[in-house]
Amino acid sequence: MTLYRDEGIVLRTQKLGEADRIVTVLTRRTGRIRAAAKGVRKTKSRFGARLEPFTHVDLQLYERRSLDLITQAETIRPYGEALVSDYPRYTAGTAMLETAERLTSEEGEPALRQFLLIVGGLRTLVERDHDPRLVLDAYLLRSLSVAGWAPALDECCRCGTRGGLRGFAIAAGGAVCAGCRQPGAATPAPPTFALMLALLRGDWEYADDSESRHRVECSGLVAAYLQWHLEHGIRSLRHVERDNDDTNRERV
Repeated sequence: MTLYRDEGIVLRTQKLGEADRIVTVLTRRTGRIRAAAKGVRKTKSRFGARLEPFTHVDLQLYERRSLDLITQAETIRPYGEALVSDYPRYTAGTAMLETAERLTSEEGEPALRQFLLIVGGLRTLVERDHDPRLVLDAYLLRSLSVAGWAPALDECCRCGTRGGLRGFAIAAGGAVCAGCRQPGAATPAPPTFALMLALLRGDWEYADDSESRHRVECSGLVAAYLQWHLEHGIRSLRHVERDNDDTNRERV
């Protein structure tokens, strides 16, 4: 057996037998891995609490033919502690973890940029400087970009025309001009396009000053675009959307 170390974000856990767990981790060097953690469901486990979702952890593992075995785990930062008491941030973070897993479909394939994005996204969430849905949408747009699916936002995805954008065609790849717009394409407001571009580029000054209606429209487009490319829904987004709807009703 080969011993190796890596750091990563715990994305998900599953029960294995009576006392063990399978832990899914997006690591800095190895990419997404699934590893067995022995005895972590016992109350006297040495590092069970360090292998919970949202935890940034340093791991030592034994490489095996099936599941690698976690032998040591040291917490770098427990992001979950700051999220569990804040439902909007917790649901946004959960959607980020699920997306990170879905966008790294090949186990053991290095995905450094995706790893850095999830670490940065969780750190931004817990710092509480920005609305959690804005943080989530920024993360989703940047993750899609790293995966090679960045939507066109400042030029027509069909003809390349800049300006005069009149629609958003998910299957075509993003914004479309009046001449290229086909029936069924969404028709977002110009500030919504500007907000999506700001989130993709990290322009938080513009994003933080955006209006609620443009944020709602942006979130809907980003979620639809993400789920079209993944071909299956992100289940966690349902909870984020429900919380967003409840917040809007309270404001009314």
